[in-house]
Amino acid sequence: MAALHTQPAEQPQADGSGAHIDAPELRLFVMALFFIFGGITSLNDVIIPKLKELFTLNYTEAMLVQFCFFTAYAVVGIPGAQLVKKIGYMRGAVAGLLTMTAGCLLFIPASKSATYPLFLFALFVLASGVVIVQVVTNPLISLLGPPRTAHSRLTFAQAFNSLGTVIFPKIGATLILGSLAGITAAELSGPALDAYRVAETQVVVKTYLGLAAALTVVAAIVWFNRNRLKGEHHEASSIRHSLDLLRQPRFAFGALCIFLYVGAEVSIGSLIVNYMQEPRVLGVDAGTAGSFIPYFWGGALIGRFIGSAVLAKVSPGKVLAFNAVGAIALLAISVGSHGTLAAGSLLLVGLMNSIMFPTIFSLASEGLGKRAADGSGIINVAIFGGAVIPLLTGGVADMTGSLSTGLVLPALCYGVIAIFGWYARRAVVVA
Repeated sequence: MAALHTQPAEQPQADGSGAHIDAPELRLFVMALFFIFGGITSLNDVIIPKLKELFTLNYTEAMLVQFCFFTAYAVVGIPGAQLVKKIGYMRGAVAGLLTMTAGCLLFIPASKSATYPLFLFALFVLASGVVIVQVVTNPLISLLGPPRTAHSRLTFAQAFNSLGTVIFPKIGATLILGSLAGITAAELSGPALDAYRVAETQVVVKTYLGLAAALTVVAAIVWFNRNRLKGEHHEASSIRHSLDLLRQPRFAFGALCIFLYVGAEVSIGSLIVNYMQEPRVLGVDAGTAGSFIPYFWGGALIGRFIGSAVLAKVSPGKVLAFNAVGAIALLAISVGSHGTLAAGSLLLVGLMNSIMFPTIFSLASEGLGKRAADGSGIINVAIFGGAVIPLLTGGVADMTGSLSTGLVLPALCYGVIAIFGWYARRAVVVA
């Protein structure tokens, strides 16, 4: 693999110019942020079956949870990058954390009114904060060390993201899905239905109020350390100037693959509970099915620790292509089998997913230099795939009456990602 060459500056600055920052304490801060937004995003996998039952939704309607959450990436991605460039990484993180807190608090009026659209709006606001935090973390972790090990470092940081996706759904499944009553919303109507929805959504509210309190504390800690990052500088640019990056074939292809990857991952994660409940698979209840979600994200956690070591020695593009092909094979096994094999092979897709986001991100962003924040903003817009692909997957499942058929769409996404991995196997050389 060709090396990515840079010359260290005498005074390392947080400007994305290729210089790196020697600040171990900031690495811990960034990894903590990865943990937080990863965990909050994965809670959607628990919320979806809960709201699906409460509001008697079909798969397409239930996937509106992911649509509204990930639409925030399309709406806030580039403006979020502009905000971070204006106020800096640390203050940008505070803005994102406080926006996330506001989203959590909006679950209170959503529960009192027991209205599905209000829950969707609360999730959109929450996701808007996640977007801003993610605009900060992805380029910042790349700066906190030598450029040649950026792939490995970002993958290692993403492992903390995966740790959040393991822990949060485990707790969420116990608190939220474990509270499903003996009756269902489909059996009720009128005032009885309204009362049932208000009562059952209280566990959702309490979960997100706890998150709001934790986010407020983290925001306060970051604010008191807002001046720790010295010499920060970003290249001024307009949104139109940022979009010019899409004229670079490698970056544009990478952004497309982020769109497809997030869409595929979110589609699978969102359907785990319902998939495990199918008679062909395990035929278990919602609470038991929800307990399998951490295994999906746990595979990503383990894979990222392994991947951080592998990527330091093996071409990231080749590793990406290998994992994408592996994901396709596992989906084929799951769809073509039943019982434990069908369940286990689907969950193992999480292991294949492990290195995909950080590897696609770093492969697409190589050579951007001072435009790293712009690139991060556009890639965050590409995460909008988490809104589109799950909705289409739900639509296919509704039309065919089969979740297995719906999984064909994520498999196609992995096919394109495999092609990108092979295409980008050679690193960009920066003079």
